[in-house]
Amino acid sequence: MNFEYIKTFYTLANCKNFSETAKALYLSQPSITSQIKSLEQYLGIKLFTRTHHSVDLTLAGEILYPYAENIINMTTKAENELSELSDTLLGKLLIASSLTIGESVLPSYLNTFKTHYPNVKLETVITNSKHVIEMIQRNEIEIGLIEAEFDDPSFITHSFMEDELVLFGNKKDCELLNKPIDLKEIRRLPLILREQGSGTRSVAEKYLKHHQVDPKKLNIILELDSTESIKSAVEAHLGFSILSKSAIRKELSFGLFENILIKNSKFTRTFKIVYKKNKELSLISQKFLELILSFSDEKRLQDENTNNTT
Repeated sequence: MNFEYIKTFYTLANCKNFSETAKALYLSQPSITSQIKSLEQYLGIKLFTRTHHSVDLTLAGEILYPYAENIINMTTKAENELSELSDTLLGKLLIASSLTIGESVLPSYLNTFKTHYPNVKLETVITNSKHVIEMIQRNEIEIGLIEAEFDDPSFITHSFMEDELVLFGNKKDCELLNKPIDLKEIRRLPLILREQGSGTRSVAEKYLKHHQVDPKKLNIILELDSTESIKSAVEAHLGFSILSKSAIRKELSFGLFENILIKNSKFTRTFKIVYKKNKELSLISQKFLELILSFSDEKRLQDENTNNTT
């Protein structure tokens, strides 16, 4: 049985779409179709039912799926153990992360990783948390960094950093407000927010709901898909926004933006690293995971030491 055909079958079963499978495997759609057809001919049975927009596993496909997953995992495990015999780690680290993490946190992690493993090529995809999860589900990437709340039994999730969201505005606009404000007063402010699906947006809305503020009643005047575009809009006096404090650190220090304090309220969240529970990670991904968690452990120890001395 051809391993590449098994890999294509497994990826198509997860993507449920020929074009997404071709994208994930860096192949053409005709190649994907040809490989699946060859595998079905070899096995003498149909593995997928095809519709105009998607594909679903047949009973035979469902039987083959766990074996295909096991074959792929065992192959990766064998490659990892052989790679451990070498003094040099080679290959590519492909990481997807949410926007805030990708702009504010990930670069320092990648710099440290590159210092330890200089022969590994680095490639990143910066998008929203929802898309990061979708990429892992389609096997386009092995691990991702997200900021949204996420709970799925088929995934393993590790929290690695705490982050604070802040309400802020152009310093001149903030001078017109009576601060600190009550949380419910946020409804009257013209807001510029991230798009639906972003971790920042989902965490902020969940926090507001928990404190009896309906997100549907917010005065959202503009939705943008990047932190930089939001900051530009705030700088241009278009409104106020909610972002990670780390994302506006420079603007706060320069006096361009002002953090608007909210009475008895503080937006906090945790950044998370996620990957599939039943997937054997490549050695490169394992090393990056170890790096992230080691940073998290060091920060926890520092915090404990600080608390013990106060």
